[in-house]
Amino acid sequence: MEARSVDEIPRGKEWQYEPKWDGFRCLLSRSGSNIDLRSKSGEDLARYFPEIVDAALGLNADRFTLDGEIVVPHGKSFSFDALLQRIHPAASRVKKLSQETPALYLGFDLLATARDKGLAEKTLRERRPALDAFATSTLKGSLFRLSPSTTSYATAKKWLAQSGGGSDGVIAKRIDLPYQAGNRDGMQKIKKFRSADCVVGGFRYATNKIAGRNVVGSLLLGLYDDDGLLHHVGFTSAIKAEAKPALTDRLEALIGEPGFTGNAPGGPSRWSTERSAKWCPLKTKLVIEVCYDHFSGERFRHGTSILRWRPDKAPGQCTFDQLKQKAADPMKLLK
Repeated sequence: MEARSVDEIPRGKEWQYEPKWDGFRCLLSRSGSNIDLRSKSGEDLARYFPEIVDAALGLNADRFTLDGEIVVPHGKSFSFDALLQRIHPAASRVKKLSQETPALYLGFDLLATARDKGLAEKTLRERRPALDAFATSTLKGSLFRLSPSTTSYATAKKWLAQSGGGSDGVIAKRIDLPYQAGNRDGMQKIKKFRSADCVVGGFRYATNKIAGRNVVGSLLLGLYDDDGLLHHVGFTSAIKAEAKPALTDRLEALIGEPGFTGNAPGGPSRWSTERSAKWCPLKTKLVIEVCYDHFSGERFRHGTSILRWRPDKAPGQCTFDQLKQKAADPMKLLK
């Protein structure tokens, strides 16, 4: 179930509101002694969060499916950096971190239980009370927590105003719809800023070298259209100098096709030098979340700011659809 980014919290009796957590989205399923943790991109997360697997096996329910978020507590907040460190190839490193900084699973939807395997086909108005009852009977005293919800617009506004430290906005869900797997029709996300997950389809080298070597100057961002073509939509150059050498190594290892398969970065203009117009195509492996102010003409109007890398998302999930918003009727604005 995907969310569409919008500017304002929607109002109406058909909406339920929840905090938007800054973690890894995860479907957690248990069938007897089998635990499956699945990311939005379909990747298996179980090996990275063994403590969540163990906690799920310790629950007094042996068949269920939850939708929720994995977070890593840090003091009174959640740390996305600590969460990213879990995506590590060494099992020994993962085990060490799972003991030093154990994660939590924040449940916000219940899709199936032993008694009701078809909960996902019911409306959220029916699923949320089932989740509340499941949490009361099953989730206490473990690494599981129940994510709060409200139908109060005033409370949702308060949550948005207090965003930070692990909550980066508000999620609004239609309570009159069944679980909307694979589309953005039943859920909207509202942040203090607007963000988008983009594929890094290429990069440009900086004009100035660091320690005598060429380093990255900007990342070229792409989004997929309905035909599966990757279009260049903008760039981000907000890269810290100390991070450029390592990032350059990472990018140079991925130089190759396909790069952008739709609209590609243009050539020199009166605003660019010959050097700055050159770019290197990349294999479509990297996803990054960027912050932006305006999107028009299928491009970010200005340069974007880097928020975080998204190893938990598949490049194919980075589509124009995440930026679509309901069209306003301009005639209603005319007096």
